[in-house]
Amino acid sequence: MIKDQADAVRVDDSRLSREAHHGAIALLTGGGDRPYAYGMATALISKGVPLDLIGSDELDCPEFHNRPGVNFLNLRGDQRFDAGLGRKAFRILAYYAKLIRYVGTAKPKIFHILWNNKFEFFDRTLLMAYYRRLDKKIVLTVHNVNAAIRDRKDTLFNRFTLRIQYRLADHIFVHTEKMKLELTAEYGVPASRVTVIPFGINNAVPNTGLNSGEAKQRLGLGGTKKTILFFGSLAPYKGIEYLIAAFRQLLRRSDQYRLVIAGSPDIYDKYWRSIREDIREDVQQGRVLLVDEFIPDEETEVYFKAADVLVLPYRHIYQSGVLFLGHSFGLPVIAADVGSLKDDIVEGQTGFLFRSEDTDDLARTLEDYFGSDLYAQLASRRAQIRNYATARHSWDVVSRITTKVYATLADDSRGLMTPAMLGDTVEVKLPAEASMPFGQKHQKHAR
Repeated sequence: MIKDQADAVRVDDSRLSREAHHGAIALLTGGGDRPYAYGMATALISKGVPLDLIGSDELDCPEFHNRPGVNFLNLRGDQRFDAGLGRKAFRILAYYAKLIRYVGTAKPKIFHILWNNKFEFFDRTLLMAYYRRLDKKIVLTVHNVNAAIRDRKDTLFNRFTLRIQYRLADHIFVHTEKMKLELTAEYGVPASRVTVIPFGINNAVPNTGLNSGEAKQRLGLGGTKKTILFFGSLAPYKGIEYLIAAFRQLLRRSDQYRLVIAGSPDIYDKYWRSIREDIREDVQQGRVLLVDEFIPDEETEVYFKAADVLVLPYRHIYQSGVLFLGHSFGLPVIAADVGSLKDDIVEGQTGFLFRSEDTDDLARTLEDYFGSDLYAQLASRRAQIRNYATARHSWDVVSRITTKVYATLADDSRGLMTPAMLGDTVEVKLPAEASMPFGQKHQKHAR
């Protein structure tokens, strides 16, 4: 169980080390989202869990080789975006053929799916049925209960296939209580089969001794004091147009602000072309730094260390890995009050909230932030934010809860969990420096 900003997770550590070896786990990563897959896999390995890790070139790294009990299977291979259409089609079909062949002979009895693959509808239905036909216990991590709503692409068929996958899974992990309620209310999943776990903080991105001044210079920002960052995929649901409009309000009052937009568009559609055209003059005049391409892990830190604040102007979201990436670098976050973002913002301490799709409120919130003690003391506050986030979203906590579920599924022939099975057994204490000054309840942002 997770308690709001409390010493949240209790698990019997000595029992876990024994139960983890009931059998190997097949961890199906979908070949992408390296930070989450890396964090989960390395945490399970540290707990002594034998793994068949199904990955890709993107996930391949030294930590997964020459380790007892770890079998890294690079079934997905190359996923470069610049490949031709025919090459992409061949890669995907070859991957599915390898995956199906692997499943037919795989020794692990528990399959943990972190992400589906390219053909979501196939994965949710026929592939899930195939796993069940071979008597595999299926654990599913759900990062978005229904991402098609967010992307404005929802259909009856989409919801039908989601319902099938959720019903066929033996146990489901989600990141917030709101997501759990949606699974039970909208898709009929019994609450006993859903566990809320923290979103593990990003530990895959390098964090060197680069300081803020050096990072600003590297991006050509010079002595700019007030740098605002948008980072991540450039999709319509991210609401970047509201950030651009709020940024222009700030510029009318002071020329000391700069906006950095870093990330790749989902597709170069009408939405993104209109954004690019809208900010063309700002880019030419040096007010906006636009890097609309995939940012490699080894280059990520320069953006978060050059920035003075990260902004998430989302219109719809369940949970955001970018928020925790920002906190992993000790960067305050200004976030829209959508989804569960507000549950991970301590106002005035780790960031601020604003009303979603409200340009004026975002502009006011940015001004409030740059006039706050949090900004004035940013150099010292970064370490506190980082410690706070790490303590509450550590992969150690995530892996302990996860391993408990594995052990229960191995013991329970029905694959169902009850609250008693998850009982409170060991307490994980937060470090003192992570509890201060963030011990208080969330405070409403005063205007």
